[in-house]
Amino acid sequence: MERFRAYRINRDDGKIAAGFAELGVDDLTEGNVVVRVSHSTINYKDALAATGAGRILKTYPLNGGIDLAGEVVSSEDAAFQPGTPVLVNGCGLSETVDGGYSEYARVASASLVPIPDGMSAFEAMQIGTAGYTAALAVHRMEQNGQRPEDGPIVVTGATGGVGSIAIDMLAGRGYEVAALTGKVEQEGYLRDIGARRILLRDQVDLGAKPLEKAQWAGAIDNLGGEFLAWLTRTVDYGGNIASIGLAAGIGLETTVMPFILRAVCLLGINSVDTPRELRLAVWNRIANDLRPQHLDRIGHTTIPFDELPDAFQAYLNGEVTGRVVVEIG
Repeated sequence: MERFRAYRINRDDGKIAAGFAELGVDDLTEGNVVVRVSHSTINYKDALAATGAGRILKTYPLNGGIDLAGEVVSSEDAAFQPGTPVLVNGCGLSETVDGGYSEYARVASASLVPIPDGMSAFEAMQIGTAGYTAALAVHRMEQNGQRPEDGPIVVTGATGGVGSIAIDMLAGRGYEVAALTGKVEQEGYLRDIGARRILLRDQVDLGAKPLEKAQWAGAIDNLGGEFLAWLTRTVDYGGNIASIGLAAGIGLETTVMPFILRAVCLLGINSVDTPRELRLAVWNRIANDLRPQHLDRIGHTTIPFDELPDAFQAYLNGEVTGRVVVEIG
């Protein structure tokens, strides 16, 4: 097989160095399936990894990119014949194995998900890890009894990839969605994708009591820190809080009161290590009842592979709305 381009992350004297490199398949981490990658995405985690702003990679060097979609070109697993359209999200990409910022990837077949019928590789990456994480949160909440008739769901970090697709999916399921954001200029966007109420982050009274007035039947949180603590105090009896992100901090100062007096449930959402059976079930829902209805608004930005290095800083600055797809192939 010919040599190909990859965006490779290394560590030199304790500092992260990233850039394009020419590789062969034998240079890639081990796997029993080779995929010709057509599309990937950019996530906050990718920006942290590529810039060194966060320690994401557990070994060096590795190709970046926690998402990929493409077509099988060779396989040692009979379940994935050449020509099969597939995607991978999480599963150690750009942490312990080479990621999706590469024209070819070699991966374990256990990490592969067949791209659902009626969905293109491009659409799969408009959804990507962000959409999968949002769907996993909704799925876990509903497994735990969450229903639209229970009342409104608040989504924090609402303009990001996870937040945007969570709003879309929840609204499509009939939930009343409130969007919490720091971007007042994005109110129109948030309403277009399904939010009925907009809360501005700097205008929210977080309170300090162990229990505040119950406002929400549940929540999907991308912020952590004081906002997650506020959610524990303001979610109503039996509500679920899906904890996904830490953009506002890794700390959580709360009390046991919400959990023992209101039976609030705090659900941790890990999209990397999801068991395969659950991963396939969630992608099946994404292709059906959780299929986003506003991907053209949420995943409206596409960039060529060459422009990837210049795209990361905007994520670190909190300037990105929705999803960005990277054309690899």
